[in-house]
Amino acid sequence: QVHLVESGGGLVQPGGSLRLSCAASGSIFSIYPMGWYRQAPGKQRELVAAITVSGGSTNYADSVKGRFTISRDNAKNTVYLQMNTLKPEDTAVYYCNKRFAPVWAWGQGTQVTVSS
Repeated sequence: QVHLVESGGGLVQPGGSLRLSCAASGSIFSIYPMGWYRQAPGKQRELVAAITVSGGSTNYADSVKGRFTISRDNAKNTVYLQMNTLKPEDTAVYYCNKRFAPVWAWGQGTQVTVSS
């Protein structure tokens, strides 16, 4: 089983930036497309960004397109999410996992709060 550890969240003002990281145990990480998901209070978890195995192709939810960038380093078993021009509606717990089911056990996530 792969263990996922997200980090990099915090409190940021609107318009600010954060870079999230997700470290996965085990080399099996490198053979799967990965995604960043988020869950806001009272809402379902949603996929916000995804990346192919090689990192050569990415896609984004319309709500974050042009502001978020997903990347990965397979040598470090890590996937990143650069978040710019943050908005209050980006406030959520952010998780990484496989892009497609069946997913691995969810990590603890990292809280992102956008507020003035």
